Amino acid sequence: MVTIVDYGSGNLRSVQKAFERIGASAVISDDPEAVARADRLVLPGVGAFADAMRELRTRGLIEPILGHIAADKPFFGICMGLQLLFSTGHEGGPVAGLGVLQGEVVRFSLPTGMKIPHMGWNTVQAPQDSVLFEDVADERFYFVHSYAARRWVLDASNPHMAEPMVTWAHHGENFVAAVENGPLSATQFHPEKSGDAGAAVLRSWVRSIAA
Repeated sequence: MVTIVDYGSGNLRSVQKAFERIGASAVISDDPEAVARADRLVLPGVGAFADAMRELRTRGLIEPILGHIAADKPFFGICMGLQLLFSTGHEGGPVAGLGVLQGEVVRFSLPTGMKIPHMGWNTVQAPQDSVLFEDVADERFYFVHSYAARRWVLDASNPHMAEPMVTWAHHGENFVAAVENGPLSATQFHPEKSGDAGAAVLRSWVRSIAA
């Protein structure tokens, strides 16, 4: 069972339907105890970094999410759900994030004529040994964001965050399109809005954590 975290933001039903379409059972919950008990956790989201962190804190969801990740249980972040993994976000901030990845989420700094937000379809450059992208090649995914993860430093004291596998994309500058680290995965793009390619990514994640 996949538990989708409801913190008052994000297209939750679309994410739930995306998992159901690939044959995975999924429920939506804002109950901290249900999140803490979850076998597989999905953190979606749209909107601003500062607002998302405030809602997670107000609803008592930060501790169960971090406990889930620390227990090496399967986790998938989508869009804001990727950004919140980092230590600092500058949208409405700087604001402290979940700190699973030690780094910053910053606004695009683009050449004249390029638009912010980065909205629409874009390709990604996945590592050859990526699990998430093993069934897709040269596919496009749907993005909509003005801020992106572009740099980080590793926290050697955190055993749950060795060097992550990074998939990159480019919009005037390189930015993180996805990360993979054992049972933890996250994408900046919206797999639930990315057609067959997005479904393949979700299917690969579900298959990998079922192995």
